[in-house]
Order: sequence, then structure tokens, then C-alpha cells
Amino acid sequence: MSPTAIVQLATFLEERAATVHALEAEAEALIHDKKDQAGYAAKMREKAELLADLAEDAEPLVNALEPVLAKAAGERLASFSGSAAMSLNVGSVFFMSALLYPDEHKPGEPNNLDKYAAEVRGWA
Repeated sequence: MSPTAIVQLATFLEERAATVHALEAEAEALIHDKKDQAGYAAKMREKAELLADLAEDAEPLVNALEPVLAKAAGERLASFSGSAAMSLNVGSVFFMSALLYPDEHKPGEPNNLDKYAAEVRGWA
């Protein structure tokens, strides 16, 4: 395994995290500026769908890692995807909005995907 595989996974995760942040910002603008609850819910669903696909989308990158790291990364990404899939199955917009955020999260702090992307980059 080369550090390249780690960097590629970290970059992929950072890009997904940026997309999540963009969707959340769009959702916040819809709900606060336009009072568009349906638009907000649609953006949260889009966020949840993106995260539900995370493990599968990252699989080729995970498989390029050495076995111990691949196992750890696969499990962590499956956890993110599983929570997102559950939020979609339940249909809870609140659950979708809370994905990636611990209970004690404060605005401006990185979410769990941001933290994990940084952790992966630290493996290189």
C-alpha cells in the first residue's frame, strides 16, 4: 500500500464533507430566508442519500488500503452510511439533519465526517 491510497480516500472524504456542508447551507437558507420547509426537507434528504451511499462509493478507495486500515475504514464508513439509511427509512427530517453531529456539537466545529477525513489524512 502506498500513501497515495490514503490520500485519495482522505480527499474523497473531504469532498463529500464539503458537499454535505453545501447542502446544509442551502437547507438553512431555504428554511430561514424563504421559510421553505419542503425545500429544507428535500436538501436534508439529499444529504442523507449522499451519506447512505458513502461506504459503497468509497469501496474502491478503501480496498486499495492495507488490510487493517481497509477494515477500519470500511467499518467506519458503513456506520455513517447505516445511520443515513436509517434516517431515510424512518423519514425523519430531524434525524437527517442531525447526521454526523454529536449531541454536544457547537456551530462552527467540524462534524464527524470532517474529523474522520482528517484522521484518514493523518494515516499518510
